[in-house]
Amino acid sequence: MRIEEKQKLAQLRRWRTRKKVMGTSARPRMAVKFTNKNIHVQFIDDLAGVTLAAASTSSEAVPADVKLRANVTSAKRLGTVAAEAAKSKGINRIVFDRSGARYHGKVKALADAARAAGLQF
Repeated sequence: MRIEEKQKLAQLRRWRTRKKVMGTSARPRMAVKFTNKNIHVQFIDDLAGVTLAAASTSSEAVPADVKLRANVTSAKRLGTVAAEAAKSKGINRIVFDRSGARYHGKVKALADAARAAGLQF
């Protein structure tokens, strides 16, 4: 399968889930993006169109002595960091948007760590 076709199908999956998953100020959308090197998490209010909180493996919120990558152990660590960032902004309940990725491996580890840190899905 050509790369353009794969990207097009991935975009269609994201749009299909975006129709069903909507974030509000009371319950923002936790959008997760996985690249080959990093993981990015944003808490988005779709009605106002603003990002309320964010965390990433490349951000300064992560301690400098810890080198995070795009793997399962880093996803667990980032899940707790993202939950702390959300709780500091007063966010307790979220809607999880996995951006078309399957719910296993890194995605599941991140979601479980965020749940363990106190976020309600």
